[in-house]
Amino acid sequence: MQSAAFTFAIFEFVLLIFSLSFHECAHAWMASRLGDQTARLQGRLTLNPMSHIDPIGTLVFPGLAIFGPFLGLGMFSGMLIGWAKPTPVITRNFAKIKRDENLVTLAGPVSNLILALAATLVLLVLVHAVPGSETSPSGRYVVMATFQGHLLEGVNSSVQALALLGVAAIEINLSLFIFNLLPVPPLDGSHLMRNVLPYGAVQAYDRIPFWVSWVLMILVGGTIIRFFVGPALGVIFVILSRM
Repeated sequence: MQSAAFTFAIFEFVLLIFSLSFHECAHAWMASRLGDQTARLQGRLTLNPMSHIDPIGTLVFPGLAIFGPFLGLGMFSGMLIGWAKPTPVITRNFAKIKRDENLVTLAGPVSNLILALAATLVLLVLVHAVPGSETSPSGRYVVMATFQGHLLEGVNSSVQALALLGVAAIEINLSLFIFNLLPVPPLDGSHLMRNVLPYGAVQAYDRIPFWVSWVLMILVGGTIIRFFVGPALGVIFVILSRM
């Protein structure tokens, strides 16, 4: 069981880095489409993680959250979140500043939702494309077992790897989708919030101390993520088990 958990943790870490890169690339792509080429000219319109990695948010914090329990550091366990370098955006390059800034902001979380949906489709294909036999479990059984944190013996390695990738991608990208929509600076949700607040409220909002944002992101954010992601995973589990 410990070996299975560590294998799953490695998949989670690699997929988290890719998902964060995809998220930032989506911001850059949308900004470029709407007239601001700042991110593209700085080499951010790419899926290459080296262009997006933030040492703390992409490596250290996720590393502690994912691998910490194996070292007895379980305080962040279950928080599949992180962040990359912010994508540079100059809003005056947009034709309609508030509308276009909102679209660029939403492109990041929506990209994570797309990855979660794509992973669900991959698992659905796996469920129906791999029949069971006397010597090998069916794709449905492998997917259900993987959702529950088990690796099965005698399973084709490519089938097990796809199941691991799919489950990890769903968990990570649902977490990132919810986390980034929190109205806490500097998350994406804070940009959306600023664009609906009156001028006076924006001034107060912008003065929220950095340490308060950190506390809200880690403590409140983790609770909110678990509140929404758990039921969402339950729904996906039921869909995959019955379809």
